[in-house]
Amino acid sequence: MTQPVVRIPDAKVALSTASVYPEPTAAAFEIAARLGYDGVEVMVWTDPVSQDIDALRRLSDYHQVPILAVHAPCLLITQRVWSTDPWTKLQRARSAAERLGASTVVVHPPFRWQRSYARDFVRGVWRMAGETDVRFAVENMYPWRYRDREMLAYAPDWDVTKDDYRHFTIDLSHTSTARTEALDMVDRMGDRLAHVHLGDGNGSNKDEHLVPGRGKQPCAELLERLAARGFTGHIVVEVNTRRAMSSAEREADLAEALAFTRLHLASPTGVPRR
Repeated sequence: MTQPVVRIPDAKVALSTASVYPEPTAAAFEIAARLGYDGVEVMVWTDPVSQDIDALRRLSDYHQVPILAVHAPCLLITQRVWSTDPWTKLQRARSAAERLGASTVVVHPPFRWQRSYARDFVRGVWRMAGETDVRFAVENMYPWRYRDREMLAYAPDWDVTKDDYRHFTIDLSHTSTARTEALDMVDRMGDRLAHVHLGDGNGSNKDEHLVPGRGKQPCAELLERLAARGFTGHIVVEVNTRRAMSSAEREADLAEALAFTRLHLASPTGVPRR
């Protein structure tokens, strides 16, 4: 007897522009269109195109690839992108999302040395979320480790489920680096899980962002669980392809990641995994 197939037409599979690095932001739109991704998430970083709303709109229109999310510039290398003030960065990310038709802004918790920002972060994100229809989805991070030393680099906490946010992003490469149980974290996020960064990892101290299926994270199980519950957020392939020996190899990795994601989002119900 044929098993019913779960389909979640409202869930979109997007390509993070970070996944094509060291190729530029513009290349992500071309690759996403060619491979059949539903859209892109723009990682705002030092590439000037990633910061230019008009340029991003032109790329989206030309390739017919919608921008589904904007990742605010929260990395160490983006400390001066869109201002040095972290609240200004979030305000500009919200404005970019509104102008580009994106539904989600992804934001990391503050670094611990951003003391004033960290103290008001939870309240401030709630305040900003109440001013727009754009979702601020706060992303889980991880402790920084070097040999046998561990540093808690984020505040209030790298485990964002310890604080009260309206929406969450789950990143499976980050759960790997944190050595925490991804599905337990998803359970704690509950209905507030709005956004997924799909990548894999083997528990390294480094944030690996492997193609899903190449590490030890429960990527398939998570996708199947989301399918079963009718998840309508975005699933963003965020993988590291910088070691690819050619553009063709990079594209093959991104095609494999997309195929893996679609396969497990449309998996038969009632069939036990093997």
